[in-house]
Amino acid sequence: MLLKLLLLFILVPLVELVLLLYLADVLGWQHTLLLVIATGVAGTLLARSQGWRTWVRIRTELAAGQMPTESLLDAVLIFVAGALLLTPGILTDALGISLLVPWCRAGYRRRLVAWFKSRFTIRTAGAGARNSPAERHEVIDSYVIGQEEKDDTT
Repeated sequence: MLLKLLLLFILVPLVELVLLLYLADVLGWQHTLLLVIATGVAGTLLARSQGWRTWVRIRTELAAGQMPTESLLDAVLIFVAGALLLTPGILTDALGISLLVPWCRAGYRRRLVAWFKSRFTIRTAGAGARNSPAERHEVIDSYVIGQEEKDDTT
């Protein structure tokens, strides 16, 4: 895992630098700089609007008594998109902007959920409808609030 992270932190900036230098050679440094600034501004505007919509959706779902699972995952993906947009580069900006487009984010979310499901086992506990009456157990949770001293009358 450490090797993968090390490669990620070395290779991604190196690829970004090579790509920026290539674009500067082909387009000129002014156009390359303008492209980086334009993707940053577009990404910021998208992150702000998508973040606000997601925040409103989370509040609405919570007010309705529902767990906002998809909305929370969207919020995490929007946060990651913002972090990617902070790094200068074409590839990270493209990935960040794609995380901000709702239909692209839905695809990323599906893949991420599938990855989570393949890596983690979800188990539920409790008296469910599938348990037979012989298998049902009642669990009573208790704790001591206060303790009275015993009288020594002996």
